[in-house]
Amino acid sequence: MISAHRLCDVVLDETIGRSTPDVEHERAVAIFDLIEENVFEPVDHAGGPYRLNLSLVDSKLVFAITTEAGAAVATHILSLTPFRRIVKDYFMICESYYEAIRSSTPSQIEAIDMGRRGIHNEGSQTLMDRLSGKIRLDFDTARRLFTLVCVLYWRG
Repeated sequence: MISAHRLCDVVLDETIGRSTPDVEHERAVAIFDLIEENVFEPVDHAGGPYRLNLSLVDSKLVFAITTEAGAAVATHILSLTPFRRIVKDYFMICESYYEAIRSSTPSQIEAIDMGRRGIHNEGSQTLMDRLSGKIRLDFDTARRLFTLVCVLYWRG
């Protein structure tokens, strides 16, 4: 049985525009994986499934949540300050990773990827911490959402 505490749709603010093919691929994979499997439960709401619109407004991250039918559930606005260093580090290591894929040995690629996953995990935990008391989610859901936060950041 499929849980009602899940996302059925995720939309990124399209006014920011498109990015590089690598970033767009990350976005598409994250959204697909997120819709396929997630735990997403706005606190004090009876149940979904939910639609999530992620955007950046005035350098803040906005989670606009509605039910599948479009009824407003909640809007949460988070400061990007706690994410700035993590996202900057993540961008740098991603650039190294994409370059390594084109020209490095498998062991070099693996080493860079381990570092990339470590920074990504740190960002995912920060996102979970920032949403604590607002939205309950599991770590895999937080990882996929952090990827989307990075995509917005890359574009913005």
